[in-house]
Amino acid sequence: MKKTVEDVELKGRKVLLRADLNVPLSDGEITNDNRIVQALPTIEYVLDQGGQVILFSHLGKVKTEEDKKDLTLQPVADKLSDKLGKEVVFVPHTRGEELENAVSALRDGEILLFENTRFEDLDGKKESGNDPELGKYWASLGDVFVNDAFGTAHRSHASNVGVGSNIETVSGYLMQKEIDFIGGAIDAPERPFVAILGGAKVSDKIGVIENVLSKADKVIIGGGMAYTFLKSQGKEIGKSLLEEDKIELAGSLLEKAGDKIVLPVDVVAADDFAPDAAHETVSVDEIPADKECLDIGEGSINAFRKVLAGGRTVVWNGPMGVFEMEAFAKGTIGVCKAIAELESATTIIGGGDSAAAAMELGYADDFSHISTGGGASLEYLEGRELPGLTVIDDK
Repeated sequence: MKKTVEDVELKGRKVLLRADLNVPLSDGEITNDNRIVQALPTIEYVLDQGGQVILFSHLGKVKTEEDKKDLTLQPVADKLSDKLGKEVVFVPHTRGEELENAVSALRDGEILLFENTRFEDLDGKKESGNDPELGKYWASLGDVFVNDAFGTAHRSHASNVGVGSNIETVSGYLMQKEIDFIGGAIDAPERPFVAILGGAKVSDKIGVIENVLSKADKVIIGGGMAYTFLKSQGKEIGKSLLEEDKIELAGSLLEKAGDKIVLPVDVVAADDFAPDAAHETVSVDEIPADKECLDIGEGSINAFRKVLAGGRTVVWNGPMGVFEMEAFAKGTIGVCKAIAELESATTIIGGGDSAAAAMELGYADDFSHISTGGGASLEYLEGRELPGLTVIDDK
């Protein structure tokens, strides 16, 4: 069990708080403030407890001096001020006298945000390379460190592992939620446990498939990677996505798993990879050699729905087809709906495209948990140790 923000005294203390405020920007305007909203419960709790919040985050990838103009956290500070209804002091530096003076001037219940931690990458990747001096410097600014940035938990950076190695470290509410839901699903799921995996490539999900197969009762496979599995069964897949070098692996996984793996029974075969391409639904045994499959069919949706129906823990990662094109989004919509309608199950979306799909389709509130970290949730599902979690103190 990891220590949480509720396990430490905060009043009168300088609280370093790493959040994931990596929001999309267009011409200096925030186009989606979801990550800021997700960070609010932890920030507000620390402020309410009388802590002095020193907030920090990365934003985008900073490769040139020019990038600094577009990737400043100033718009985030402004938006956060609106959300909190109080001033968020913005310090346009990542270190130095101005930052230190602003930290010293903080009073209980006040908050400052300092500049994009990735600005430190311009001088030899000090942030993303976990430069020990930088981690030690940031740690010296506070009395306790609250790590609430699950989205970067799979990376060993100065702003998470570097700081956490030098100071008492606890998880924020968002980080704890990820530990409870994804960690709980993998380590101690309520059964039956059903995993549904989609997305383009087997190679992206090998670790997830192997780890989940050892834990789940059923593993449903859809999306582009299903065709490599179908090919391993000797089926014609036409021009569908195929990883030649993974056919043998897919075959051995099927052999090892027996009836635990559930594959599509029908698919939507199109003349072309285009939104307006002519298409038809065909059995997986009758895929035309000159067509490309871009979605699962109605029969597969119904078959998957039956498997999901008895699930008590359901984890979904990856779309069932090319859901960005309306004609080939029905499989993803159908699966999303089937999971959302489960009444007595713990339902979890492991970030990435499936999270985007659920939000876009209006089902976000019907899931128990939607992960905020794409890469981090994938590695967590693989059963890997995440450096950003490891550095949090145990209770």
